[in-house]
Amino acid sequence: MVYEKLSKNALYCMYAAGAVTGGILLAVIGAVDYFWIFPEDIVIGKWISLAAAVLILVDVLISPYFRFCRYRYGINEECIDIQEGYLFVKRHIVPIERLHKLEMKTGPLDRLFHVGKVIVTTAGGDVTIAFLDMGKAEKIADTLKRRINEIVVEKREEERQADHGRG
Repeated sequence: MVYEKLSKNALYCMYAAGAVTGGILLAVIGAVDYFWIFPEDIVIGKWISLAAAVLILVDVLISPYFRFCRYRYGINEECIDIQEGYLFVKRHIVPIERLHKLEMKTGPLDRLFHVGKVIVTTAGGDVTIAFLDMGKAEKIADTLKRRINEIVVEKREEERQADHGRG
């Protein structure tokens, strides 16, 4: 299978999403410190907050790069194969004939960086091909939709032939 990598827009979107998440987490830590740790003068709480803040900042800086480098997806006539992860790499392999539904999604940051997601639904759950350039996401969705329709037509034809064989 030939695997595709993401564009630089995906990397920028990952950094932006990480910065937003990191900012929210730092705000929560700051609020806890301001309203509880500092007034109570809990020394261990100050050290824990500092360590958590440093870990969040380091994660915001390096996590998107590693996720970007490890993210791969491949689509062929038989399956969709997605590899993703930061510390732990996950691999999703979905047979095309098991697809029930296709969906394209974009969030505010996705639209800002012109990327989108193609979400495929099977009986076992959803699998997302994320951070795709919008043109590529639309092309993948159209290709998968055509393939799903071909499979449905093939199955109906097989059922008709089986019915005629019995009759």
